[in-house]
Amino acid sequence: MTQRDDFHSLLGVTILDWRDGYARIALDITPRLLNRSDILHGGVLLSLLDEVGALCGVWCSVKVNRRYAVTVDLAGHFTGQARAGRIIAVGERVSNGRSLFFARSEVRDATEQLISYGTSTHKWRRGSEVLEGVPVP
Repeated sequence: MTQRDDFHSLLGVTILDWRDGYARIALDITPRLLNRSDILHGGVLLSLLDEVGALCGVWCSVKVNRRYAVTVDLAGHFTGQARAGRIIAVGERVSNGRSLFFARSEVRDATEQLISYGTSTHKWRRGSEVLEGVPVP
């Protein structure tokens, strides 16, 4: 990731494309991310939906600054399974108000089959409502 995010670095998430209102991230499935049924753990999929949903609303136009948000609500649905390979998550901001933004996200496997999708609501932290963001402490 281009900015420090220890949890998603631990998972192995990388940003492929990121701009205002849009984010695309990738994860290479490893055995440590599988559940007892040898399929990708649902918690990993929910983490990707959360991350890409948040990212699409916090892109910052000033490279030395950062925008912050917290997830208020996350709804995820599982439509398939993955065991290996690279999965791609895409998030788009569909609407926003003064302090909240709403995102639609999906995760697809290496064959582009939909394996999960969701919606989320995020609250910008003070100063993050604007594209310029805030200085990093």
